[in-house]
Amino acid sequence: MKRWIWFLAVVGMGWGMRPAQAQVVVTKGAGQKTGLDMSAFRASPAPAAALFRKTLQDDLVRSGWFSITAAGRGEIVLNGECEESGGSLNAAVRVLHATTGQSYLGKKYPASAGEARRLAHRAADDIIQAVTGWRGMASGRLVLVGNRSRAKELYLCDADGANLVQLTQDRSISLAPRWSPDARTIVYTSYLKRFPDVYSIDVASGSRRIVANFPGLNTGGALSPASREMALVLSRQGNPEIYVKNMAGGQLTRLTTSPQAAEASPCWSPDGNRIVYVSDQPGTPQLYTISRSGGRPQRLTSRGLENVAPDWGANGWIAFASKVGGRYQICIMNPDTQEIRQLTADGADYEDPSWAPDGRHIACARTAGYRSAIYLVDTMGDPPLPLLNTSGDWFSPSWAP
Repeated sequence: MKRWIWFLAVVGMGWGMRPAQAQVVVTKGAGQKTGLDMSAFRASPAPAAALFRKTLQDDLVRSGWFSITAAGRGEIVLNGECEESGGSLNAAVRVLHATTGQSYLGKKYPASAGEARRLAHRAADDIIQAVTGWRGMASGRLVLVGNRSRAKELYLCDADGANLVQLTQDRSISLAPRWSPDARTIVYTSYLKRFPDVYSIDVASGSRRIVANFPGLNTGGALSPASREMALVLSRQGNPEIYVKNMAGGQLTRLTTSPQAAEASPCWSPDGNRIVYVSDQPGTPQLYTISRSGGRPQRLTSRGLENVAPDWGANGWIAFASKVGGRYQICIMNPDTQEIRQLTADGADYEDPSWAPDGRHIACARTAGYRSAIYLVDTMGDPPLPLLNTSGDWFSPSWAP
């Protein structure tokens, strides 16, 4: 749970993201779904083939674009087959318009039987792209913070919460993980040496290095879109301020000067020209933006008691947690118009939002009854869904680009 104190103590879908190009796409309004008939898709009884079909259907439903219909009732027909033989898996997928016969996709997916889930994720993303024109999220990965044994460690999982793997085993506190733009490394804050330092860990090998261990607070590391710089929070001169570090030469540039306030949670704009962050300069934590070259910060929020944990999506919108009625709720904001939309509104706390690769969904931590799990929030109206709801407490999800 990315509480403010941790960092101090230690649509209509035309929201700015345009769908990828496709020849002909099925368009629906917010909350509407396209009926999908999968009755003609045949999978052999072999375990890998059955897993492929189930994973494919689950991915398509989770995407929010489709509802599975009875035979002959769907607007879109998905047929084909999946067979397992001699340790190999061969799937063929064909997607057609039920009325016109227009072909959206025809593709074969060969792989080993052990890759059934990965193959289904890829097929689901291809189908979503072909039918809607939008990028899918099924092949995505997340890093998150898990607390299973009185230590907060980093974990990795797939976009559906499967294949949960522990990345760190420090028996310490790990916080605020963020992916590099190439998805090869993760920057995060760790108390491994009893003080908050910023580390970079290689996802494939697990090797890591310290990238910021100045005197005082080191936290909130976030690499720029080009990976040449890292925004972070340092208190090396007494007060937590936003800095930018050159990753090649190590030079530091201080962006904020707020003697009576503390800054936290920097995040880059998609073009790398601006940084959104949190400051309690007005007395409560609120969102601000500042140019990469410095200058006068611009305040973005004033609603609610607190506005924290911003994530600036590739679609141009900023997701954040806003304290409304005593609870944290997920909101999104257009930083240019300052339009705000609240996405959650129940008796739980929703925090730590992170945009999914599809630009439609947001992963976040949901806390209810003193237990935290990772949920998927849909910006087009579907109710929040549990993404990772296993034993332990889970916080700070971050989607790989």
